[in-house]
Amino acid sequence: MQTRLDLYARGLTLPGQDKALATQLPITGESNNTFGDTLTKVINEVSDTRDRAGDLVQRFASGENVELHQVMAASEEAGVALDLMIELRNKVVEAYRSVISMQS
Repeated sequence: MQTRLDLYARGLTLPGQDKALATQLPITGESNNTFGDTLTKVINEVSDTRDRAGDLVQRFASGENVELHQVMAASEEAGVALDLMIELRNKVVEAYRSVISMQS
């Protein structure tokens, strides 16, 4: 069974989720972007997702016409995006340490 993190990383959707909401991460070889460009893009997307969730929470708390399920979904999406970014960082650090230990 795939986890939500796996689905998010592959740009797939959960049952009942709108396809337009799914974000696809670039696959190696499909573009001419450098690793730094891709990393910057992912960080900006995670930040934007967090900002959208924060905006919905503020609007809900101030009494605007925002549904609770929208707030919860946006908050969960921001959490999953952050978890994905943290796991990517951990894998990059692990790969770096492996390369450094090979050189010793």
